[in-house]
Amino acid sequence: MNPPEAFAAIALIAVACDGSLDREEAHALRQELSFRSPYRDLSEVRMGELFDTLLKQLQQEGWQGLLAAALPVLSGAEQETALAMAAQLVHCDRVVHEQELEMLSTMARSTVLPQERTGQILEVIAVLNRDILAG
Repeated sequence: MNPPEAFAAIALIAVACDGSLDREEAHALRQELSFRSPYRDLSEVRMGELFDTLLKQLQQEGWQGLLAAALPVLSGAEQETALAMAAQLVHCDRVVHEQELEMLSTMARSTVLPQERTGQILEVIAVLNRDILAG
């Protein structure tokens, strides 16, 4: 697995770790990657092939196995961004499930980042996605 595949794998894990992948999550996944290199230059066919491969791995190994394969491939800075992106994707459907919190916690503990930093990242993303004006 190379870094672009690993980064995409983490995005997929974030939207699929709760056992479902709905249209809104698939759209958020694609949108999250679409402005980043190298994904913005990939054709729809190539993106489809990438996610077909990653989905097979996800089905075979579960999100834990795919995370264990993907995370070590990424540098510290890449892991930091991947954690923030995963947290953002977990919030994309405005419902955060226990499995998603477990995945984020596992990912945060598995990075090379200091625990204080991963806590900051998860806290900021949660605050950013808080529906504060809902009454």
